[in-house]
Amino acid sequence: MWSKSYSVVTKDVTGQQMWKLFADVNHWHTWDTGIEFARMEGRFEKGNFFTLRPKGGPNVKIELLETIENEMFLDVTRFPLAKMYDLHTFEHTPDGLRITNTITVTGPLGFFWRKIVAQKIVDNLPADVQQQIRAAKAL
Repeated sequence: MWSKSYSVVTKDVTGQQMWKLFADVNHWHTWDTGIEFARMEGRFEKGNFFTLRPKGGPNVKIELLETIENEMFLDVTRFPLAKMYDLHTFEHTPDGLRITNTITVTGPLGFFWRKIVAQKIVDNLPADVQQQIRAAKAL
């Protein structure tokens, strides 16, 4: 298993604003420059799926494993012989909202998927989270 986290504390947005940003999957392309599109039918809740196409990549089916409105969500992407989990948490602290994103890869071919997918995601987390904050602030 391989896992990496990135956290930032900000007073610019609330957990509700971050939740609203992520729950509107069909508009992720308006603020996430790394994707062509993301599509979801139904609600942003445990058990539902959405499809995402990274720029220059194939469509990826992602399942929501757990959701707690305004606080966190966990999703999983299944690859051949590996899974990638993406945990987003929004924790209220005295200093502001702590936004944490943790990517975890498991499975016999986890090393391969870490190298070609997960590491790139982790490397971009600081810039991506700042973009998410800017987009959520505008809501």
